[in-house]
Amino acid sequence: NVPSTPLDTMASFAASRTPVTGAFHRNAPRRRHIRPIRHISCAYGESQKDGTWVEKSQNAFGKLINVAKGQKEIVQAGTPCLRDIALEVPLSDIDSAKIQELVQEMLTICRGRGVGLAATQIGVPCRIFVMMDNEEGMSDVSPDALRERDRTPFHEKVVINPVVTPMSNLSAAFFEGCLSVQGYRGLVRRYLEVRVTGFGGDGNKVDFVAKGWQARIAQHEMDHLNGVLYVDRMDTRTFRRLDKINEPMPPKHPEFGDAPREGVCAADDKNEKGKTTAGVAGVADVEGFLGKGKKLGKRRTSGRSPFE
Repeated sequence: NVPSTPLDTMASFAASRTPVTGAFHRNAPRRRHIRPIRHISCAYGESQKDGTWVEKSQNAFGKLINVAKGQKEIVQAGTPCLRDIALEVPLSDIDSAKIQELVQEMLTICRGRGVGLAATQIGVPCRIFVMMDNEEGMSDVSPDALRERDRTPFHEKVVINPVVTPMSNLSAAFFEGCLSVQGYRGLVRRYLEVRVTGFGGDGNKVDFVAKGWQARIAQHEMDHLNGVLYVDRMDTRTFRRLDKINEPMPPKHPEFGDAPREGVCAADDKNEKGKTTAGVAGVADVEGFLGKGKKLGKRRTSGRSPFE
């Protein structure tokens, strides 16, 4: 036996007096390191801050599903769902297969037939709209008309649970059509500039200002989600079939007032009581125009066109 040294004795004593923690004890259970769960988005694309939707290149499977199912029909005026107020989409459902397939189907329909589409137009009571405008769709519009309408191309946008807020009281009146009121047009006054907020197709927040024709599209689509059609806002005297679009405007009328006219409304337009009329009459009274979805949600739910 090797005799112990004073150093060995001190080490033995220190070991006996030092508490052994479970982290180093041979027989102690090991603590498992739990990594935080990272949410993996199943969205078929990515949203930019301005609502622009960039579809993922690997989304071929989703496209095949929609082809196999076939496209939904665009419902026409008189169908109850067009008068119902759509319901907000829970944020946790945005990247679900159901919502992603709906967004993709809406974009596919819109690409071929219009510049915007609301989910209610295909019978789905969700607060979702898509919008886009490209040079091909403007090919039959004169350069002067494009300038007058402040109409320029923009990439497709997806907005879920939108809120549309006017940025000023300035407005313009132009003819609108709708895929749900096929074959007709009517003169509608809309705000010239609006702010659009909500969520993109991947659940990220979107916030952008739409001007000119893009602002008109956003307002038209927002109306759809609140059970409103453009015929509810138009000057009814201008309502006409598409093949009569170039006929003269109705003249001044003793009951209905001055002859309607297209174009930007002057900021100093006054009515007979001296009030400014350049804004959109009645829109401020429509709760849904400002996107107050919580209040609205309690209510009852259920050819290429310039609008959808």
